Parts: sequence; C-alpha cells; structure tokens
Amino acid sequence: LAAGNNGQNIDIHAEFPNDTPDGENEIADNVLMVGATTYEYDESLPAAFSNYGKRNVDVFAPGYGIYSTVPGNRYHVMDGTSMAAPAVSGVAALLRSYFPKLTAAQVKQIIMKSGTKIDFKVLTPGGEPTLVSFTDLCVYGRILNAYNAVVMAGKMIK
Repeated sequence: LAAGNNGQNIDIHAEFPNDTPDGENEIADNVLMVGATTYEYDESLPAAFSNYGKRNVDVFAPGYGIYSTVPGNRYHVMDGTSMAAPAVSGVAALLRSYFPKLTAAQVKQIIMKSGTKIDFKVLTPGGEPTLVSFTDLCVYGRILNAYNAVVMAGKMIK
C-alpha cells in the first residue's frame, strides 16, 4: 500500500487503507506500507511529501521523479508513494516467481529486512523537517533493495 503523500507521521495521523486499524496491531502479515524516497542519497533521501511512521511504514522505495505512463498513450514524470509502491510490488513478484514456496508473509519480511540500511540522519518529511534516524521513519530504517532480497530469499529456501 502507498503510505500517502501528506508528509505526516501515520503512527499519529492514520492513513487509510492500512493493515493496522487501531494504529498498533496488524490484522494481516502480508501487507506492506510503502514510503517514498528521492534520488538524493543524503539527508534529503525521504521525499518531503511522503508519509512515514516507525510502526506503520514498512519500507521506503523510489517515488520521486519516476517516469510513468499516463492516459493518452503518453509518459510523464511523477512523484508519490503511489510510484514507490509498484517498485516494492515488482520485487515481491520477482521473489514469488523465483521462489514459489515462499509465503506472502515471508516475502514481506524479506523485503523489509533485506533493504539497504540507512545509517545517516535524514530530514523528516512534512512541514517542519528535523534530522532523525531513518529508523524513526519506518520499521527497520531501510530502503528497497532487490538484489539483497533475492540473496536473502535464496538463503531462506535452502
């Protein structure tokens, strides 16, 4: 699911749909909530518009300046968590196609735990950005990494 583009902490300001109606407990172990990154690998990594949440956003993926199809048989550069979520879906599809014995819950955990760990301070998205650890923005403080996901899945299957 796309986390939303309000630059808000969705641990505090609920965003729907989600898999934690009470903001705390997941009702499904196979749903990923995705935040958006920019192409900058510095404090500006989280997109200023992206929602975030230490408990409710599972992973971040590229969602800024994404070349995408639009109606009328055209292309356009777009921003949003709706651009980031398909990247995560693509990695999930890759894992399920190469490792069909993995469950959806295992795929979710692989994507979340195999991402690139961000070990530097970043600006919180939204109105008044402050420098925080990336682990304050999503569960494991990671951004999507397809290669690492395939390696981890391969080890899990063996």
